[in-house]
Amino acid sequence: MDEQALLGLNPNADADFRQRALAYFEQLKVSQDAWQVCAEALAQSIYSDDHIKFFCFQVLEHQIKFKYSELTEVQQQLIRETLITWLQAQMLNPQPEKTFIRNKAAQVFALLFVTEYLTKWPKFFFDILSVVDLNPRGVDMYLRILMAVDAELVDRDVVHTSEASYNFALSEARRNTLLKDTMREQCIPSLVESWYQILQNYQYNNSELTCQCLEVVGAYVSWIDLSLIANERFINMLLGHMSVEVLREEACDCLFEIVNKGMDPIDKTKLVESLCQVLQSAGLFSIDQEDDVDFLARFSKLINGMGQALIASWTKLVKSGDMKSAQDTLQAIEAKVALMLQLLIHEDDDISSNIIGFCYDYLHILKQLSALSDQQKANVEAIMLAVMKKLTYDEEYNFENEGEDEAMFVEYRKQLKLLLDRLAQVSPELLLASVRRVFNTTLQNWQTTRFMEVEVAIRLLYMLAEALPVSHGAHFSGDVTKATALQDMMRTLVTSGVSAYQHTSVTLEFFETVVRYEKFFAVEPQHIPTVLMAFLDHRGLRHTSPKVRSRTAYLFSRFVKSLNKQMNPFIEDVLNRIQDLLELSPPENGYQALLSSDDQLFIYETAGVLIVNSEYSAERKQVLMRNLLTPLMEKFKVLLEKLMMAQDEDRQMALADCLNHAVGFASRTSKAFSNKQTVKQCGCSEVYLDCLQTFLPALSCPLQKEVLRSGVRTFLHRMIICLEEEVLPFIPSASEHMLKDCEAKDLQEFIPLINQITAKFKTQVSPFLQQMFMPLLHAIFEVLLLPAEENDQSAALEKQMLRRSYFAFLQTVTGSGMSEVIANQGAQNVERVLFTVIQGAVDYPDPIAQKTCFIILSKLVELWGGKDGPVGFADFVYKHIVPACFLAPLKQTFDLADAQTVLALSECAVTLKTIHLKRGPECIQYLQQEYLPSLQVAPEIIQ
Repeated sequence: MDEQALLGLNPNADADFRQRALAYFEQLKVSQDAWQVCAEALAQSIYSDDHIKFFCFQVLEHQIKFKYSELTEVQQQLIRETLITWLQAQMLNPQPEKTFIRNKAAQVFALLFVTEYLTKWPKFFFDILSVVDLNPRGVDMYLRILMAVDAELVDRDVVHTSEASYNFALSEARRNTLLKDTMREQCIPSLVESWYQILQNYQYNNSELTCQCLEVVGAYVSWIDLSLIANERFINMLLGHMSVEVLREEACDCLFEIVNKGMDPIDKTKLVESLCQVLQSAGLFSIDQEDDVDFLARFSKLINGMGQALIASWTKLVKSGDMKSAQDTLQAIEAKVALMLQLLIHEDDDISSNIIGFCYDYLHILKQLSALSDQQKANVEAIMLAVMKKLTYDEEYNFENEGEDEAMFVEYRKQLKLLLDRLAQVSPELLLASVRRVFNTTLQNWQTTRFMEVEVAIRLLYMLAEALPVSHGAHFSGDVTKATALQDMMRTLVTSGVSAYQHTSVTLEFFETVVRYEKFFAVEPQHIPTVLMAFLDHRGLRHTSPKVRSRTAYLFSRFVKSLNKQMNPFIEDVLNRIQDLLELSPPENGYQALLSSDDQLFIYETAGVLIVNSEYSAERKQVLMRNLLTPLMEKFKVLLEKLMMAQDEDRQMALADCLNHAVGFASRTSKAFSNKQTVKQCGCSEVYLDCLQTFLPALSCPLQKEVLRSGVRTFLHRMIICLEEEVLPFIPSASEHMLKDCEAKDLQEFIPLINQITAKFKTQVSPFLQQMFMPLLHAIFEVLLLPAEENDQSAALEKQMLRRSYFAFLQTVTGSGMSEVIANQGAQNVERVLFTVIQGAVDYPDPIAQKTCFIILSKLVELWGGKDGPVGFADFVYKHIVPACFLAPLKQTFDLADAQTVLALSECAVTLKTIHLKRGPECIQYLQQEYLPSLQVAPEIIQ
């Protein structure tokens, strides 16, 4: 072997050596006989370097996986012998191999097993067992090989994405089933016997091997005959392991797999019950004496498995009508509830989380029963109290800097929420009464209660909204008891003063709950001022925590929107109080605004909503809107001048961002208008036209074009909706500026604007479209013809997206009844445009663009394909459009397994149908006599 290249296998080698080693590996993989050198090196222990040994196994692995069928019988025999020789050496070596080498060797053994077991090597396991006997190093390898074989045969996690990988998986699954069936017949009983011997031999003197063997039993139990394992001698041994500290976690997992195995419901109940009796008599159910949380987490998973197994049995028995056995199983389930509750309430969240499945399914059973016994009612209440307790944050939770532990608790809280929702289905009255009791007790003394308890009390009220669902949030009408209870709690929430609690979690929960139950304020509007003040002062938008300020900005906008008419008395006061929050933050470094620009968007939207939805006259609305937008316009003009003179790039970027925010804020205020309250009706057209005039000069700024254009473009989109035809005079000059020195991305974003104008105003904008049609197309063609690097993926993608946008533009023009815009561009230009559409339909393997092109072609045939169409168009139909309909589907890249391509094919067919409709028998004649014969189609097929 190339000793120099092998040096690069060491992870500490320098890059050149590593590169050389990689190249050498690739070379050996394709070489005919390199694997023999590696096999020899392994069999004779030539190398002591671990990385070289690992490398040799990798070469063998590649040979077995991809080129095994090319080997002769003798060569295949050599590979078998090599592995067995290597295995024999393991028991004599002074030191065991490193774990990563043992694992790789086990994988190679497993690959050879799936290749040879059914044909050449039926005695695979017996040969290995005769070599290893009960030698600890041999047993270690034997168990690793068993785990690797299970991983090959039981594909637990692989997700197949493509059809090819699915088909391959299907054939692999058939092979695996055959292998497992053959193993069950020929060797599984012997393997199980070997596991029993290993466990018996090593359970007191080698915990590592014992745990490995338990893991093997747990893995295989899912697909072998359960009676081989679920019998007295095995189970007694496993239960014995449950009392040995170093073995009990693995024994727990092993028992879990046994319980999880599908079997007859009556037998399953018996098995679970017999296990439970023994575990209980061994004192394992007294979990309050246990302080090993890792073991308890596994134990909780085991009890969860037992509970869910019993519930599955109960469901099957009820379905089959065996009510006597179902009743026995239900008693067995009920007997586990006390233990389940102990685990659910455990202070360690992992232990609690592992039992939630059992708890959830138990509640599902109760939901199906016609009446609950006193004990079952007590169980429901106990689960409810446990959930309430476990929802509580602990002292360690870091609110300012949430990490992995915090994320895990948030996930755990989601599981508890599902339990709470299920509780509500079983007993809504009980849930409401319990929450009310906790809520009232806590809020009476909130000043002296710890933050986590106050937070959870409000959180529970918040969660009731989803747990007790109603349509359109109508919690305060309908069921009187419920409406009264919720109304009382909401009144307490807003009058207790708890919004002043000095902890972010409580503050946020307060605002979230107020917004969730906004319908309360329609019933008791007298509380609106109190809540508005909380939003506007140091408790909300002026809180010391940026996180609270940010969330409150969003919630405040939702609150104001939902209350709509009830806000009328407070509008001017609110607008005055938020004045300072509307200020555009100057682009100076170090200036710390209260709200980020994203948060300010919500405040601007809120201001817009307050003005538009008010009961003021149009004149008053116009004054208020002008007061809101004038500072933005004035600031914009000043900043644009500064940008024109700025030298430093960072300074330019900061100014451009600031200008963009100003445009964004003005845009956002327009979201307040609706079909009922249009800009015109509110008398605000003039203000927005002023904004347009202020913002458009930014389009001709040569600096930071991308940022500025993007902002102004978005504003134009909004104004087309809000100002309608009043915006039209501004479009030509804006378009002219946006087409100057533009790149693919600029054009791609500009075209939707033109499409919006075309689709909305149709013939009104015909003169403008005719004028800018060719300049736009020239700009597009110029970008598309730019040379690009061969491997530049992003440039290729940009061009593809631009091509799509171009075709979408033509589709909008033809689809809006404006084909004359194209027709009036002069014969040469019309021809050029038509050829680009034919090219798009046939030459580019992009089904989305192809579909659009066929839509354009069929539309043009519909408009121009008759007897009175433009001169020469009928000729074009036969020479180019008809062939396109046949050539596109014949392309290698036209993949009918792809949904978009099928849509393209369907539009292609529509095009042919339209040609036939417009041209009649002449079309059929052309196909029969000229076109299809030119493709060498046989006459009988043509007919």
